[in-house]
Amino acid sequence: MAVPKQRKTKSRRNQRRMHIFLETPKLTTCPKCGKPVLPHTACANCGYYKGEEVIDVLKKLTKKERKKKEKEMAGKEKEEKKAKPLSMEELSKK
Repeated sequence: MAVPKQRKTKSRRNQRRMHIFLETPKLTTCPKCGKPVLPHTACANCGYYKGEEVIDVLKKLTKKERKKKEKEMAGKEKEEKKAKPLSMEELSKK
């Protein structure tokens, strides 16, 4: 049976393991609802991907949950319409 001739030092061991670590997932925000989403995946909250509805999220919900979700999505759309870019004059007033 093979036995190492010399002991590997802590330094050598740690240098080998230097690149083994967990990374936090890189998240982007959904342009439709603003929730964090993994890149290149459909949003689980609203079901949109690249501006198109891919998953019908409301289909799986109960009637009570569906009403609540529709109300929430309608509120988000109203906020998007209200948030228009400010002109230079409006910026200088603030």
